[in-house]
Amino acid sequence: MQTELSNTLGVEHAVFGFTPFPAVAAAITRAGGFGVLGAVRYTAPDELARDLDWMQDHTGGLPYGLDVVMPAKKVEGVTEAEIEAMIPQEHRRFVTDLLDKHQVPRLAEGEASGWRITGWMEQVARSQLDVAFDYPVKLLANALGSPPPDIVRRAHDHGVLVAALAGSPRHARHHKAAGIDIVVAQGYEAGGHTGEIATMVLTPEVVAAVDPLPVLAAGGIGTGEQIAAGLALGAQGVWLGSLWLTCEEADLHSRRLTAKLLAAGPGDTVRSRALTGKPARQLRTEWTDAWDEPGGPGPLPMPLQGLLVAEANSRIQRYEVEPLLGTPVGQIVGRMNSERSVQAVFDDLTRGFERAIDRINRIAGRA
Repeated sequence: MQTELSNTLGVEHAVFGFTPFPAVAAAITRAGGFGVLGAVRYTAPDELARDLDWMQDHTGGLPYGLDVVMPAKKVEGVTEAEIEAMIPQEHRRFVTDLLDKHQVPRLAEGEASGWRITGWMEQVARSQLDVAFDYPVKLLANALGSPPPDIVRRAHDHGVLVAALAGSPRHARHHKAAGIDIVVAQGYEAGGHTGEIATMVLTPEVVAAVDPLPVLAAGGIGTGEQIAAGLALGAQGVWLGSLWLTCEEADLHSRRLTAKLLAAGPGDTVRSRALTGKPARQLRTEWTDAWDEPGGPGPLPMPLQGLLVAEANSRIQRYEVEPLLGTPVGQIVGRMNSERSVQAVFDDLTRGFERAIDRINRIAGRA
């Protein structure tokens, strides 16, 4: 599964694996792919430095990247406290009532509420990059449009390629104009924030829109046959995220959540604003259903929604309240029905890719 892009980056397979777990990212790189560590969960630079040190020790000198969330436009002079003060009391009551309905315990006194999506804020992402550029990362990916121009220049000055996700040809053309090196065409089937165009339609349109820039196909991809399809559509690789959630190296901190993922089918996800305020595909739960009820207040825009529900999500996850327990995941969840090592996943991907190529060769009369 080699392409011009994978050869440029020095990896065996043109499989780019996004994950919030360092152990998974390192295993992806060791298996011949390109591991990309998600940085949004890191609220302190020393936490990110600790895990990048670990990545260095467990990738054997092979390449890996970092994914941040940084808006292209900066809002000056607004603190997190000022943003949180904008949350209406009606929404706070709605969250409290929903948690009480499901008897979700409160966190112990003094226990931190966990991730507060501060990684969505530009100053946090910039502090992450101050750390990252001290390491030999080969790729910087941004999940929220093109990074600010000074960040693109800074990455290029460090010899780091820049990738950005696009949900439409218009977004892709904007990335090209902004000097982005790689465009990830993320279709509707993908987990997390995603647009409304399916991968099969989106990929060739983005390829045509940004030619000659390399494109990675993303969304609903989890087999070698699908990787072959992405390359046939003009992509130079694939970007996989959801597939790694049920790998043995992943650390979801919840056996109940892992069990829900293993049992879920492709129709058990929903594109909802309940998590961050922007449409994000995730497991359908009583939490997502509640936010869609006609009598409810409806989700707030980003970043208000993320700040509103941060403690609630921490409580749900801490106590594994099954009806409300969910996670961002794509429609490929229907294929994630066993816990396997990252290497076993790669073995399956390469076998499926070979089957697809053999099939095409037979159809073309070349076998």
